[in-house]
Amino acid sequence: MPSLFHFLRSNPVLFLASAGALLSFWVVPPSGALLEVLNVPVLAILFCLMAVIGGLRETGFFDRLLDHLLGRLQDTRQLGAVLVFACFFGSMWVTNDVALLTFVPFALLSLEGQGTEKQAARVIVLQTLAANLGSMVTPVGNPQNLYLYFRYQMDLGEFLTLLLPYTLASLVLLALGVVFWIPRRPLEKGGRGEAGQKGNRRPVREERVLGGLFLLCLLTVARIMDWRLTLGVVTLTILLYRPRWFRWVDLPLLATFVAFFVLIGNLGQVPAFRQLLIGFLEGREFLTALLASQVISNVPAAVLLSGFTDNGKALVLGTDIGGLGTLIASMASLISYGFYVRRYPWLQGYYLKIFTLANLAFLAVLAGMAG
Repeated sequence: MPSLFHFLRSNPVLFLASAGALLSFWVVPPSGALLEVLNVPVLAILFCLMAVIGGLRETGFFDRLLDHLLGRLQDTRQLGAVLVFACFFGSMWVTNDVALLTFVPFALLSLEGQGTEKQAARVIVLQTLAANLGSMVTPVGNPQNLYLYFRYQMDLGEFLTLLLPYTLASLVLLALGVVFWIPRRPLEKGGRGEAGQKGNRRPVREERVLGGLFLLCLLTVARIMDWRLTLGVVTLTILLYRPRWFRWVDLPLLATFVAFFVLIGNLGQVPAFRQLLIGFLEGREFLTALLASQVISNVPAAVLLSGFTDNGKALVLGTDIGGLGTLIASMASLISYGFYVRRYPWLQGYYLKIFTLANLAFLAVLAGMAG
C-alpha cells in the first residue's frame, strides 16, 4: 500500500487521467471502438525513442560530448553559455527531459567552486528554459510535439516553418540571458574538467547500434519508415543486445497518454459535451492551450484539447510556449528543480522566484509574437 501511495503521489496526472477514463465508461460503455481512439503509432515511436535515447545516455555519450565542448573554456560566462546551449540544441533531438537529466547534474558539478550557489541557480533556470524552448522546433523534441505532429498529419516542412521564428527568438533571448545574467569571472581549477572525467573506455559498438536505431526513429517521424517496422527492429535489437535499456522507457507517461486517449474518445462520443467544447475552443485554441498548460502541464493539455479542434498549429504553439510559466507547465522543469533543490535545499525559495520571473518574461515575449 505505501508503494502504491508513493506511485500515485509521484504520478498525479496519470492518476487523474485514469480516474477520468474509468468514470467516462459510465457515460460511454466500453466497445470495439475503444481501440480506434488509441494513437498507437505515437505510443510506439515514443517507446522507441525513450529506450534508444536512454541507452545513449547510459553509454556516457552526452557526457563525453559536453566534456569536449568544455575543454578550452576560460571564464564562467563561457561555461554557462555552453551548459545552456547544450540543452537548447540537444533537446531538439533527445527531448527536453533527457537534455535536463543529462546536462543539469553536469552543470552542478562544473559550477562548484566557480561562484555562489545563486549563480548556479541562474544557469540552471536558463538551462531549463533552453531545453523547453529548443525542444519545440522538432517533432521529436518533446512528447506533445510528436503527438500533435501525427495527430494532425503535419508535413515536416510545415512544422519546422511554424516553429522556426519562435526558436530563433528564443535563441536571442537565451543569449541575452547569458550575457546579462551570468557574470564573467576566470574559471577556478577543478570545477570544469572534473565533471565528466570517468576514465571508462568508450563503448563504440553500443553507440553505433544506438545511433542506427535513433536514425531509424527519425526516418519514422519523417514518415519514410513504417512505425511497425521501427517498433519491431528497435524492440528486437534491444531485447537481444541490451535488455536493460528498456528501463529508460517512461511507462507512466505512456500510460497517461493511453488514459487521455480513452477519456477524449469517450467524451467525444457525447454530442452535447463535444459541441460545447468545440464552440468554446473556436478562435481561442492558442490561449486555451497556453492557459491549460499552466495548470495541467503541456502534454496533457495537448492530448486533451486535440480531440475537440482541427487547429493543430494553434495547439502546437499554445502548448510549446505554454511550457513556460509555472513550474508544472512543462513537467521537464521539475527535473532541474529537483536536482538544484536536493543540492541547495536552503535556496528553494530563491530558485522558484527567479524561475518564475524568467519564465514569465520569456512567455510574455513569445506569446506576444504569437499574438
